[in-house]
Amino acid sequence: MILSLLAGACRFKSSFISSFSDVAVISRVHPLRSHSIAAQGGINAVLSGNDKLEDHAFDTIKGSDYLADQEAVEVLCREAPARVIEMENWGTLFSRTEDGMIAQRPFGGAAFPRTAFAQDRTGHHLLHTMYEQALNKGIKFYDEWIITRMVADKGRCCGVVGYNIGNGDLKGFQAKSVIFATGGYGRIYRHSTNSIINTGLGCAVAYRAGASLEDMEFVQFHPTTLFGTNILITEGARGEGGYLVNKNGERFMKRHSPHLLDLSPRDIVARAIRTEINEGRGFDGGFVNLELMHLGGKRSKKDCQV
Repeated sequence: MILSLLAGACRFKSSFISSFSDVAVISRVHPLRSHSIAAQGGINAVLSGNDKLEDHAFDTIKGSDYLADQEAVEVLCREAPARVIEMENWGTLFSRTEDGMIAQRPFGGAAFPRTAFAQDRTGHHLLHTMYEQALNKGIKFYDEWIITRMVADKGRCCGVVGYNIGNGDLKGFQAKSVIFATGGYGRIYRHSTNSIINTGLGCAVAYRAGASLEDMEFVQFHPTTLFGTNILITEGARGEGGYLVNKNGERFMKRHSPHLLDLSPRDIVARAIRTEINEGRGFDGGFVNLELMHLGGKRSKKDCQV
């Protein structure tokens, strides 16, 4: 998805565009079909008085094996609480505690339960809320357009060329500013929870235009899916008390990550699962089980929704 600021200056108030001359969003699919709608588990922010921004930042940096841009992490963690409250004010239906506060639960790689969620449809709710706000601001949407080229002049991007999937038209979009937000490229692998649109085309377009691509080898896999279909099982299932077992009935995360167990960062969980399978402790067909039966049917339906 591309946000193009066409002609004129742009000022920002809060986190949203408050004054602009012409803004367009160009998307390969309808915006409500973008991959963000598949996000189930939640969004992290320091909302509790018992939590700290420093702890959120440290968990984020540690979860990246200290490879993250620490200044960017600081901005992310500092801005997160205001963005969550803003989304709530715009209409996102976050799940609530009994006293009416935004509910938060444990998530992978976090030392504190700071994941705000909207049942098991967090991405769905956030995406719909953002789309409504964009329409309210009069932002133009070009649905089902594929960007084929970035137009550069003297090393500076000044627009893009798009291909209309429906009728085959080619169109140029001139812009003073271009935000290229194309999503990941998980679909280059056989098994992925990514949408079929996440092919890496956007990265290829940027690369051909001379952009520098960084950390291309770091493709994160969600470790829990339905076997055979790769349909995502939210990390919230483990946050609510679910745990992984191998064919011997062993909670193998005790061996691979004894402190955080099943709520370790996703890369650690994914590697642990692969190790169990490679060493012969996986089930026939190459998988492990996510145990939820002990949670009970009532809690699974209400909280986990998996």
